Amino acid sequence: MTPNAVPHDRQFGLAPLDEKVDHVRGSPTGRLIIEYGDYECPYSRQAFHAIEQVEQQLGRNVRFAFRHFPLTRIHPHALTAAAAAEAAARQGRFWDMHELLFHRQKALEDGHLRGYAAQLGLDVAAFDRDRAGRTVLERIQRDVDSGLASGQVLGTPTLFIDGVVHRGGLRFRQLVPGGRNLTAPQALWPTGDHHPQDR
Repeated sequence: MTPNAVPHDRQFGLAPLDEKVDHVRGSPTGRLIIEYGDYECPYSRQAFHAIEQVEQQLGRNVRFAFRHFPLTRIHPHALTAAAAAEAAARQGRFWDMHELLFHRQKALEDGHLRGYAAQLGLDVAAFDRDRAGRTVLERIQRDVDSGLASGQVLGTPTLFIDGVVHRGGLRFRQLVPGGRNLTAPQALWPTGDHHPQDR
């Protein structure tokens, strides 16, 4: 058991993975990591890099799903960035946009987002329509609502690893218990943006 795990909360109110709705990658047999994140949150960006490292080292032994939890009062571009990711998803490019948004976290203005869509070869007119549309906003709200309903998502990033919630200064071996032969930095991210009042 790790200091940042809450074992009594295993699957406590957490919406199960929906293959038709959730953004998920990796082997169905791998350990499941579900992240509630915010594209403008610096700690979510650190988690993004840490999870990439986990995926690279564990390969098919890990499965990852990302859910939106934009903290709109402290991150003014978080919602529009999430909408950009969802609009890209409608053209089959969610993960590509997901990576671009975190790699270019300080450039999330409207013009930047349109540029990323063009860079990915998307239909930019459709991208613009979709990211402003009701369907995309409802999809984001679905993730936010599931995080709030869990009673455990207090900010970003919040991760559920095989159903156990983790927050704060996780270490690589806390993300992947039993990974004795794996190497990683001591801390993956410091404390996170935990501002429930900002939802």
